[in-house]
Amino acid sequence: MVKPAESKTASRTAAKPAAAAAKKGDRSAAETEKIRVALTARRDELQEEYDHTLVELAELQRERLTDSAGDDQADTGTKTFEREQEITLANNILERITQVERALERLDEGSYGWCERCGNPIPVERLAAFPSATLCVTCKALEERR
Repeated sequence: MVKPAESKTASRTAAKPAAAAAKKGDRSAAETEKIRVALTARRDELQEEYDHTLVELAELQRERLTDSAGDDQADTGTKTFEREQEITLANNILERITQVERALERLDEGSYGWCERCGNPIPVERLAAFPSATLCVTCKALEERR
């Protein structure tokens, strides 16, 4: 009797990916295009922000080189802190650009909106709040606990 129960479980497990794959193709071309436009607009917005941050970073670097005569340790420390803050901000923006580009790739592959870990759909509310999400709420919560 154990063998039939195991085969039922195995068939249910095998059916889940097949059902998920069937659902993945359910998104209409209009919905896909709407998502693509929104993601592309977000990527372009982030790219502008990144470019602006690089300009600010270059200005801080120029100021540091031209205005450093007579600076004491506190002035030097403040300038270094500001520069490091700008570099961190630029790196964070670049990471977000990469996430949006990955979401666009997933949209092309047909896997956008599906959890990369469990294969379940990512709730629309989560995608609205974080369009480049790759994990459902449950999987993300598990990841953050680690």
